Amino acid sequence: MRAVTGEEMAGMDRIAIEVLGIPGVVLMENAGRGATEVMWRYFPDMGGKRVAVLAGGGNNGGDGFVIARHLWQQRVNVVVYCLKKLGSYQGDARSNLEIIQKLDLVVEEVTESAGIKKLRRKLADADLIVDSILGTGLNAPVRGFYRKVIDLVNQLGRPVVAVDLPSGLNASSGQPLGTCIQATVTATLGLPKVGLLVTPGCSFVGHLEVVDIGLPRSVIEIEDAPRIWLEASDLASLIRPRSIDSHKGSFGHVLIVGGSVGKTGAGAMAGLGAARAGAGLVTLAVPASLHGLMEVKLTEVMTEPLAETAEQTVAREALPRIQTLLEGKQALALGPGLSEHKETIQVVLELIESSSCPLVLDADAVNGLAGHLEVLTRAGAPVILTPHPGEMGRLLERSAAEIQNDRLAVVQSFSEKYGVTLVLKGARTLICSSGGRLAINSSGNPGLASGGTGDVLTGLIAGFLAQGLSSFDAACLGVYCHGKAADRLAIRWGDRGMMATDLLEEIPTVLKDLAAQTS
Repeated sequence: MRAVTGEEMAGMDRIAIEVLGIPGVVLMENAGRGATEVMWRYFPDMGGKRVAVLAGGGNNGGDGFVIARHLWQQRVNVVVYCLKKLGSYQGDARSNLEIIQKLDLVVEEVTESAGIKKLRRKLADADLIVDSILGTGLNAPVRGFYRKVIDLVNQLGRPVVAVDLPSGLNASSGQPLGTCIQATVTATLGLPKVGLLVTPGCSFVGHLEVVDIGLPRSVIEIEDAPRIWLEASDLASLIRPRSIDSHKGSFGHVLIVGGSVGKTGAGAMAGLGAARAGAGLVTLAVPASLHGLMEVKLTEVMTEPLAETAEQTVAREALPRIQTLLEGKQALALGPGLSEHKETIQVVLELIESSSCPLVLDADAVNGLAGHLEVLTRAGAPVILTPHPGEMGRLLERSAAEIQNDRLAVVQSFSEKYGVTLVLKGARTLICSSGGRLAINSSGNPGLASGGTGDVLTGLIAGFLAQGLSSFDAACLGVYCHGKAADRLAIRWGDRGMMATDLLEEIPTVLKDLAAQTS
């Protein structure tokens, strides 16, 4: 599904109204009716509850008036609190305010002059609050009376339904602007806003529902949308039917170079991840002294010994053998358990330049790029990087906290500057192509915060690359399937105690479910 900035959504509204002639009041009606339907789904006993609608100025307040009217029509006990002078509303919002006034709904004006104490007393009796205070146009910190209102709502601890987005949230960046409503449910209008999907914004949203407000497909649908909220429907077409006369050579051969003392499991998990992704063949190349361990541990994954350093890491002498192994391979994964030995990292840097296979760089291969980022511009084949925030921080000489606070800008600038596909892991993993196309992953849960899960992801992405997917598509499919496998496990076990190898068993079912969407 396409994800948009606040500015883009406003532009779509203008096209619908000014070019296509759809009255704004119609869009507002659709928005309010759709949001009311969302409320009933999450609060089916609302008929016996007291609902307070907080209406700010502008169209967001107007949406609140429409919601109040529909709730009143459905015999819900609803009161509207206008947070600005009644006579100051304009346009479609004013029209809908006048309608509910004529219907004798309870509408109270509560402005700063009346004081926050009055509102605190009024809201104390509410069972459910509708937040239609501030909309997507907010671009400066919330101050004064509105800030006091938002803080009050959060202090009360009542369930809150936010209309379009929680008041105080930047629709495009996901940053709270001074303060922000903590919503239970957010009914966003038209299309999901980027700020609702990424961290930290997603932590304020609660359950997210997208409300169809009647914008024509010609307005909202574009080919290769610059930003997508990555869901199953976006990926189903990537699961291609397999011919009855297929053989193991039909689905690509992945080479993984990794492993060092104490970290052999990382390479093994990456190899199994590639196999579970459906790659026909997988070879794991490890330092020679560790090869026997991998021969015993792995059955389906082939193994290959490499020349090693005195510290039992991959030596520069191994480079010619790796280059020979690359012949006939469709994907190369570097990094799982590899170590940051100086000689080993030199092998990584040389392979980035010389490999004709698409590459996936993870863990130690990513860390080894610090101070050598220019090598990415000389890569001989497409490159995918899969850092977590700490690794990304080391690449850019910034703290992990700084990366987390600027995730969107980081992935887009880095991908375009160095011509790579970047997978910035974490809650709501971001995938950005070298051309700037961004995907925000919808799957996954805290159970993935466990050692080795990143190695499985590396293998999945490499396995999809080997089957002929583009770097961006392989990264998107790998990230989504990885998170969805964790979601399936969390349903059965919860999100504690999940191990990386547990994910492997779930991947075939996730792929089967995706394929079923196209049948």
